Amino acid sequence: MPTVTHDDAPLLADLMPWSVPSLRPGRAWPAGPDAASLRARWDALVKAEGPDRETLFEPTRSRTLHSAVGQLPGQSSGTEKLVRASGPCPEPVRVLRAPFDEQWLIPDHRLLDVARPEVWRVADEHQIFAVETAAAPGSSGPPLLATSLLPVLRAGRIRPLYRRPGGEEPNLAPGLLEHLGERLGPTPAPLDVLAWSAAAARPGPEGLVVPLTEDTGVWARGVELGRRMLWLMRRDGERPRLPGGRRPYVRAPLPARPLTLHYDRDEEALHLGEGRISPVPPQAWDFEVDGVRVLEQWFAARTAEPPPGTLEAIRPAAWRQTWTSELLELVTVLALLAELRPQQSDLEVAAPLTTTELRKAGVLPVEAAARRPASVLDHHEEGPEGQFALI
Repeated sequence: MPTVTHDDAPLLADLMPWSVPSLRPGRAWPAGPDAASLRARWDALVKAEGPDRETLFEPTRSRTLHSAVGQLPGQSSGTEKLVRASGPCPEPVRVLRAPFDEQWLIPDHRLLDVARPEVWRVADEHQIFAVETAAAPGSSGPPLLATSLLPVLRAGRIRPLYRRPGGEEPNLAPGLLEHLGERLGPTPAPLDVLAWSAAAARPGPEGLVVPLTEDTGVWARGVELGRRMLWLMRRDGERPRLPGGRRPYVRAPLPARPLTLHYDRDEEALHLGEGRISPVPPQAWDFEVDGVRVLEQWFAARTAEPPPGTLEAIRPAAWRQTWTSELLELVTVLALLAELRPQQSDLEVAAPLTTTELRKAGVLPVEAAARRPASVLDHHEEGPEGQFALI
């Protein structure tokens, strides 16, 4: 984490004021690492009748087969009550299901206890979601994650970079970009502020703290570092690679269903049952978020035995080849991110731009409206039972 010589750094909650709590699916089966399994689960649900359908659905206080809710923004699922639902599965979408774990989700409001429609409205190819973790002071894990996918994690507030679709209206304290421009020269882009935050954020007693600086050299180094971190976390465009000789490869074929995961530090090898992947740097194996080793969590999501007789038990009969490719890329991403930690530690925030100064400049405190979602409805959204929603 960056060295900070003051205690008056602004909170991320003030710099990016609009946030929503995490989405709460309420049941595990609408999400998973394999889209075909989700379609099969949906088919099993709609083929079941009476009490069998209710048992498979796993009702909660928030969602039952009789819940009446509208479509999720941008999706085309049905809106009739699930007790009468039939037809094909809504097309699964790619989401961030756990830190660094991209999976699939059935985007149906009827299946999700708390879906946060306001976040779905601003999810497009321009959006970047910043997600706070529960990293404690001194933790090695990143306090801030970033993703281009809709985050469906168990914890952590979600802060979209933009308040409207199309990359419109940055979710930043009004006047912040202009004030930074006065201190640093050219007005920074919204992505620059997010990049700096990714590099400089640290846990504090009241939430994530983001030390700002008036030093143009320090700012440039922090933004460059943060953009590299964002690129690795988002995995957009060109795929990251380790230099030749350090790239992980499958050295022994993975079994049809690996049941165990073991790391050999001496060999720098990851063993999946009888299969072996190497080299895997120790920094990649040790990479944690919220005290949980990322590679172990990723593996468990694909191999843990689900409760029998549930929809979650419908899953691939064997290890998927695509998972091997994803695992090799994940090892690469974690190794490259770990290599950036010394640069984060060396990012000494000289010439701090304090909360006190931001208050004097009128940037803080932000108005209450900046902490609420913008009105972005420019098209009809189908409400329950086929009615149009009025928002």
